[in-house]
Amino acid sequence: MPILAASLPFLGEVVVLFALSAFVAYLCTRIRLVPIAGFLLTGVAVGPSALGLVRDPELVSTLAEIGVILLLFEIGIEFSLSKLARLKRAIGLGGGLQVGGTVALVTGIGLWAGVDLGPSIYTGFLVALSSTAVVLGLLASRGETDTPTGQLSLSVLIFQDLAIVAMVLLVPMLAGTGGSAWSVLGALGIALSVIAATLVLAWALVPPVLGAVADTRRPELFILVVAAIALGTAWLVNQAGVSLELGAFLAGLVVSESEYSEQALSEVLPFRSLFNAVFFVSVGMLLDLSFLWQEPLLLLGAVLGVLLLKAVVATSAILALGYPVRMATMVGLALAQIGEFSFVVERTGRAAGLSPFGLGTVGEQAFIVTAVVLMLATPGLLEIGPAFGEWLQGTGLRWLQRRNGTETPTVEAKQENHVVIVGFGPAGRRLAHVLDEDGLPFVVVDLNPRSVREAREMGYTALYGDATRGPILEQAGIQRAKLCVVVVNDQDAAVRITHVARHESPTLQLVARTRFLSDYERFREAGADVIVSEEVETTVQIFSHVLRSYRVSEEKIWEQVRILRSHDYEVLRGEDGESLVLEGLGDEEMRTRTIRVAEGCTVAGKTLADLRLPETHDLTVLAVRRDGETLSNVSGALRIEAGDRLVVLGSADKFIECGDLFRVPEQTDS
Repeated sequence: MPILAASLPFLGEVVVLFALSAFVAYLCTRIRLVPIAGFLLTGVAVGPSALGLVRDPELVSTLAEIGVILLLFEIGIEFSLSKLARLKRAIGLGGGLQVGGTVALVTGIGLWAGVDLGPSIYTGFLVALSSTAVVLGLLASRGETDTPTGQLSLSVLIFQDLAIVAMVLLVPMLAGTGGSAWSVLGALGIALSVIAATLVLAWALVPPVLGAVADTRRPELFILVVAAIALGTAWLVNQAGVSLELGAFLAGLVVSESEYSEQALSEVLPFRSLFNAVFFVSVGMLLDLSFLWQEPLLLLGAVLGVLLLKAVVATSAILALGYPVRMATMVGLALAQIGEFSFVVERTGRAAGLSPFGLGTVGEQAFIVTAVVLMLATPGLLEIGPAFGEWLQGTGLRWLQRRNGTETPTVEAKQENHVVIVGFGPAGRRLAHVLDEDGLPFVVVDLNPRSVREAREMGYTALYGDATRGPILEQAGIQRAKLCVVVVNDQDAAVRITHVARHESPTLQLVARTRFLSDYERFREAGADVIVSEEVETTVQIFSHVLRSYRVSEEKIWEQVRILRSHDYEVLRGEDGESLVLEGLGDEEMRTRTIRVAEGCTVAGKTLADLRLPETHDLTVLAVRRDGETLSNVSGALRIEAGDRLVVLGSADKFIECGDLFRVPEQTDS
């Protein structure tokens, strides 16, 4: 008698879905295209308008919903209530201007075209939302989540996620089925009350519950409780009319305040990645390929129109916060797509009888195509963002630079032989504290108005402005400074700042921080004297701890560390690291600089007698460092070579006068 086994009718479709998604994502990775694009293309391929391999779209939609819930739960854990409070201005003002401005413009376009008010506002809701999954995924893969651009983008996305509550409640009223405005306001008030109550109760209950579960040391129990918190909170909040997605975000915020948030995040990530991939597949499945050939002009207009409108509105919102054109443009391009939550609003509108601009099936397909195309285009938009923003800031919108204060700071530095600290994040703050404790002069430059205010409240000299622009560095006294330390998270901006600082002051000692050793050459070519790689220094710290665990002496540890650093920083091999820091407050130490001789500058190839620095510039060459050796008995016959480091004594004014001797002529792009 044969053994009969129960069958799962949808299992074959799930296998096809995951297998094809993995294959296409692999191909996208090989050609350096983000996996999200692969998932969207997979959805198009398996959808009913192409191969038709998946015949149960409701199954895919359900799995996708779980993916979005887990995504928002993860974002809530990573964001935390404290970070939410720090970015409240960017969230409230920046996000409010972006959402409100987009809805207003789209509504105006609809009314101008003769569309009724309800469908016009509804279409504005759909266009206003950007893709949290796409933007955060791309920023994370580029290591830019903690950059100013990443934080501003995330702030606007958080406001959009919160705005979904009001949108979902308003959609039935726009369709004429949701009652009066007072009833909607009442429902919104109830929803906000439920959100507040959920936060308070969960904040009081979740940390002790997770603590008790963690004490059992049972991983399977911990993950079950985390899943129950995420899905349970989302479900409970949803019962009050709040979206499941926002409920999951609130649950993540609560867990983020627990000391077990990192473990909770590690448990959620694998499941989030799996179900989130299904979400993008489900979006691709909605696309009707035949529609592409039927209405090409309509689709082209919709894609270009949404791209332009969203980029301009988001850029304007960030400019209103006081940030420079370059950064605002990068944020605008990052948020120029239509997001996954737009499909949540679209489902609600479809159930109420609404369609984009009241066009019915045509409007729905135009919306889907626009969303898919712009999601696919987002990696490219992020890639061109820095260069396009630089062009706008440098040539196209100079009046906006002056308006936003990026060229006219409120504090003018008059110091000399000081340190210019570009970036007042954790690293910049620690450096400023140490310099302040030792009585060493410094100036802080930062693009974040809040950071500048905090620096001034600490009693530091701080300038607000974009350090990629020469006038800001001039105001910071870059030409009279002894050192410049670049510790900003935006690597492209850091390279640009290094290049500008080197051009402004060829005699300056430039220290730059980079995350990865692979960026070393970029900073070196930009003119940095010292490049500190977080990647290498992390290895050094781990290596040191390992040696200490084997009771190796500190002397031997430092010797090994020196060897390790010299191996990884090959271009810096032979330098005396102690010469690159301020050694004291004596007049001679403050007035001494170590100047790197760059290839192509006037000094390279000449003897000290030819240069006549003491006679013409009142500068004294104390020593020359070459190939790891220090030549202290220098004579006029010594010929200076590219790569040498001259230890020179003189005043700040004299270093400014001799700047052209060490400056490499700028090359004009052909």
